[in-house]
Amino acid sequence: MNKGARIALTLFVILVCTGMLTPTFWYYVVVPRDIKIMASSTNEEIRSYTQSYASNRVSELTAKALSNGSEKISGGDKYLISDAKRSLSERRLSTPDKWTYYSLLSSFANEGELFSAVENHTRKRIQNTKTLSNFILNLGLDLRGGMSVLLEADVDGYEEKTGERPSQSELSALLNEDIQILNSRIDQYGVTEPQIRQEGGDRILIEIPGEADSERVNSFIRSRGSLTFQLVDQELTNRVNRLYSTNPSQLIAPDGSIIPQSYIPEGMSLMGYYLNDAYGLEYLDSFAVLYDEVAIDGSHLRRAETSRDQQTNRPVVNFSFDTEGGSIFREFTSRNVGRPLAVVMDGKVKSIATINSVISQDVQLTGGFTEEEAESLAVTLKTSSLPIDLKVVSLESVGASLGDDAIKMALYALLLGIFLVLAFMIIYYGPSGIVADIALLMNLYIMLSLLSVLNFTLTLASIAGIVLTLGMAIDSNVIIYERMKEEIRGGAIGYMAVKAGFKRVFWTIMDSNVTTIIAAVVLSIFGSSTVKGFANTLAIGIAASLFTSLFVTHLIYDMTISEEKMNRVRLSWRRKAL
Repeated sequence: MNKGARIALTLFVILVCTGMLTPTFWYYVVVPRDIKIMASSTNEEIRSYTQSYASNRVSELTAKALSNGSEKISGGDKYLISDAKRSLSERRLSTPDKWTYYSLLSSFANEGELFSAVENHTRKRIQNTKTLSNFILNLGLDLRGGMSVLLEADVDGYEEKTGERPSQSELSALLNEDIQILNSRIDQYGVTEPQIRQEGGDRILIEIPGEADSERVNSFIRSRGSLTFQLVDQELTNRVNRLYSTNPSQLIAPDGSIIPQSYIPEGMSLMGYYLNDAYGLEYLDSFAVLYDEVAIDGSHLRRAETSRDQQTNRPVVNFSFDTEGGSIFREFTSRNVGRPLAVVMDGKVKSIATINSVISQDVQLTGGFTEEEAESLAVTLKTSSLPIDLKVVSLESVGASLGDDAIKMALYALLLGIFLVLAFMIIYYGPSGIVADIALLMNLYIMLSLLSVLNFTLTLASIAGIVLTLGMAIDSNVIIYERMKEEIRGGAIGYMAVKAGFKRVFWTIMDSNVTTIIAAVVLSIFGSSTVKGFANTLAIGIAASLFTSLFVTHLIYDMTISEEKMNRVRLSWRRKAL
């Protein structure tokens, strides 16, 4: 590879690493603290915050428009201009020549429209920050504090329930489904930002940073939702919803509960039909009158997933029952073809679909769902119970004060380690030490970029891995420089000493680092979570050091020392260059 190609490759790596590290920089440096706090909150807390913020902001904007309406829109409020233009366009009105606070507020049809614009902008900002947090370096429990829960699959209970003992691959698949369900329960129980992953062959580790209530965590893990399928009385349902549209106070009490209606006969119940809002939270959309008789319950449910109808290409929800459930459902649907059936979760109607034909084990729900509605219903079905039950093996808490102290000590250790290594190389190797330090800093930059894009959780053990990696990375440069000294003592000068030095240490450095990577991979596969953090950091750092020591350092020498000019190599601060 010629010099130009190597320069281009190095610049490309720097550019890619910058892109990978940008989310972490943006999250920790640019994003305001209150937005970061809300991004790690539950959806209910986010909704409460955005609505409160929007209400206060609308009042402030109204006051500003009345007191100084001719003032131009400031940077923080310019996002409202696009919403104002959209509102004017929908009402076929012209946009003002100059955007002031008075003209801005006058462009909205009413205060509610302005409130929605502010609320939606704030909500999207928080949700984008939450998405951004999936591509940053996280702080582990030992740095931030929180709770660690280790769960074990109840294989014996699964065998007793199904009559079959799962193989290792089947157990792994069941645990993956459990992880998805546990993630979907997070906001319902107020537990946010957990790291949930499989640990070994039959365990799940949940790490919840920050303060966590152990009772709420236990309910979040052990919860078993009530899922039923019940017939709908369409005539009474229409009657109730007509009343709801004209006089909702007759159906909803001041405390939010549903008021029973005297005309609903015995053997039937009035339930709310709930949908999800923009925050992913439930809201009462309408009502349904259901027969109390349960057609089948969720204990027979085996799987649920979304797909698309082959004819209409619309989202549908597919789910299946076990053998016993299939027999029950086939007999039930054969008697009720053409009637609406409701999916009820914890006393709330989640979906209503018509029984078009006799159905056995495999069921497909079609109802003009959007992608979000279909996915939400599939999650509702899946989260009624875990595919394989879990037992709590251990539940440990890490105090927040310990996390604060650990952060400071870890940062001091990392910075001190880097400073000492950089200083040693400059003092001992002079100008060549500066070259090694540039490569070392690039090594650190590549490491942090890769860890960031992998959404790595930074712990004390992984910080130790970073410090150790930097020491091993600089060791490669020491080997190269000492070999160059030997070449110079043998009569080689300048370019020839550099060329021979890199060539003769290549396989020595490669062999030692590859064996270390192999050891790190083995530790990552078979070690505990703490050991894995150290091993993963070490493996990534060693791979990065191979690139920087053998490629970047060599490139810098090639750019500064040419064969034609016979430049000498400075491997110390002595006046006489080697």
